Amino acid sequence: MRNVFAFILGAFFLSLAFGCQQGEDSYDDTPETNLNALWEIIDQHYCFVTYKETELGFKWSDIRQKYLAQLNPQMSKAQLFEVLCNMLAELRDGHVNLFASIDMGRNWSWKYDYPLNFDQEVRDAYLGKDYHIAGGLEYRILEDNVAYVVYESFSNATGDGNLDDMLYTLRLCDGMILDIRSNPGGDLTNAEHLCRRFTNQKTLVGYTSHKTGKGHDDFSTPMAEYIEPSKGIRWQKPCVVLTNRSCFSAANTFVRNMSQFPLVTIMGDQTGGGSGMPFSSEIPIGWSVRFSACPSFDAEMQHIEFGIAPDIYCPLDTEAAKAGVDTMIEGARTFIKERFR
Repeated sequence: MRNVFAFILGAFFLSLAFGCQQGEDSYDDTPETNLNALWEIIDQHYCFVTYKETELGFKWSDIRQKYLAQLNPQMSKAQLFEVLCNMLAELRDGHVNLFASIDMGRNWSWKYDYPLNFDQEVRDAYLGKDYHIAGGLEYRILEDNVAYVVYESFSNATGDGNLDDMLYTLRLCDGMILDIRSNPGGDLTNAEHLCRRFTNQKTLVGYTSHKTGKGHDDFSTPMAEYIEPSKGIRWQKPCVVLTNRSCFSAANTFVRNMSQFPLVTIMGDQTGGGSGMPFSSEIPIGWSVRFSACPSFDAEMQHIEFGIAPDIYCPLDTEAAKAGVDTMIEGARTFIKERFR
């Protein structure tokens, strides 16, 4: 816990340093100076410049010239906003946003460029009408004695009492399906809180680092991240975590953590990614920019920025969904029955 606190404290002062540095420079409010200011914020403080250059095949230095050529002194604020958003979209990062009074710039290709693999109406039919609610969790026991648990967003907290009561209620089930499809993330503390119920020993789940300078590769020594077992009731049976491309940010990290536990299997589609802890700054026109400043890695020090592949790929059959059948839930039920009963 002290390590986590030290990291957060360090990140806090890092954020202050970013803000102070921006205040020290003087910019005229022109399209060119706004683009240059935004480009420099990313160049000096964004944590994935080198990684994105390698994976996406561009040079960030070339990106500036590409979009400077699209500016003119008479352009409207709306036109400037579009150019700046297009420049940021080159990074393909859902944590990179430009905020103005007219709109919020975003790149959601991490989910919109892929099949959804989720039908909420069908999912809700599996939950039925008499499901239990425990904080942010919804759950019931399916007809074949498999526990079905849904966590729609890690912005919704779930307390220790909620988790103890849920796991006690489900204790006689053969296994658990934990459906986090289309969970956009939220509070990482809530995600880690749930993870602790699925391990009996302190487990290395990944690493975190943060920027220490303006260079693309100026980072602190990676800090190991562990999940320690809860002192409350812990799940001791198979668990299948259902994922899709809309699992992002804290949900992406949750999958990273859960994948390290021996009784957990990740099934579905690759997650959407979003592994950088976001920070904010501002450009001369007064628009705010959010960007990833602290990268996270898996237990093998591999990037998870572009998502985590499932142990078992299992898509949603849209034709079956029209008949009320979720082939991903059914695939998880079959897996639990065949492997562990």
